[in-house]
Amino acid sequence: MHVIHLKPVPNGLAYGQRRSLIAFTCFSALAWVSVSTPVRSQSAVKAERTSPPVTLEGLGPTGPVELIQGEFQFTEGPAWTPDGSLYFTDIPAEKIMRLGPGGQIKTFLEPSLHANGLMYGGKGRLLACQMDGRLVAIDLKTKKTKVLTDSFEDTRYNACNDLVIDRQGGIYFTDPRYRAPEPWPQGKEAFYYLSADGKLTRLGDDLTAPNGIALSPDEKTLYVIPSMSSKMMAYPVQSPGQIGDGHVLFELKQPEGKRDTGGDGLAIDSQGNLYITTALGVQVVSPDGKLLGIIRCPEHPANCGFGGEDLKTLFITARTGLYQVRVPVAGHLQRR
Repeated sequence: MHVIHLKPVPNGLAYGQRRSLIAFTCFSALAWVSVSTPVRSQSAVKAERTSPPVTLEGLGPTGPVELIQGEFQFTEGPAWTPDGSLYFTDIPAEKIMRLGPGGQIKTFLEPSLHANGLMYGGKGRLLACQMDGRLVAIDLKTKKTKVLTDSFEDTRYNACNDLVIDRQGGIYFTDPRYRAPEPWPQGKEAFYYLSADGKLTRLGDDLTAPNGIALSPDEKTLYVIPSMSSKMMAYPVQSPGQIGDGHVLFELKQPEGKRDTGGDGLAIDSQGNLYITTALGVQVVSPDGKLLGIIRCPEHPANCGFGGEDLKTLFITARTGLYQVRVPVAGHLQRR
């Protein structure tokens, strides 16, 4: 911080003289500050918003967490597509953004109706959970939007949040409280399955704030991440859209002095490990529920997803920034 010391103005000066002297002194001080205060470069800002590498038990070391671009409002939903692009959302701004193969970030779609979770759905489609109560498919070439579902039992959803598509083309998605009208249109928080032929099933409504959702690589396990509970849930998939009783896979490590903070989004690698975004960073958990390490982030992460040519880049959406980190194991994508 620069401290400026101004000398007292002599009382003997006339009002006009005193005002001129004060103005000159202030102008000189401001000019000195502008010359003496260095302009922070973008590279300096990026270096500041970097987290060091970590070693994930049994997997290997990561690279540092690096900022790609900041100054968004609230980022979410990173989704990799076959053309080498990464799509993500800026929820309050009502935008879907695209990080192209050339490294430039541009607005892909606006308004997005508060799109949150995204996933490539095959056939040139980007699937999106819109928090204004819809699950949609967006044509990546024409940007035309098709509503897949906007209600359950003739009542709009609360605020669709996150999703995962299976090999049959069915979509599992969550519908918690966040950004929902009051009272909640559905009256409860739940997660659902929409089959490829349009059949809709409510799978569960007993979790508090079900948020992130993902399938294991063999699609025999469905993971649901509550945001207001430390207990991360796993459900056996008996057939597409049919699940058995859930069990607690893992209890998240908690920030000091806090309890029962939950997760947000998640990604799965090719070995079936879970990368869960939490207040402490991205907690990496094995398929049998063992904590392998925590990838710390400069900002509280909301979601993450794999991409890059070898699928070993984990993209992290964290509050105002989009980040990336190299990881030792390639990610698993539901659609390529």
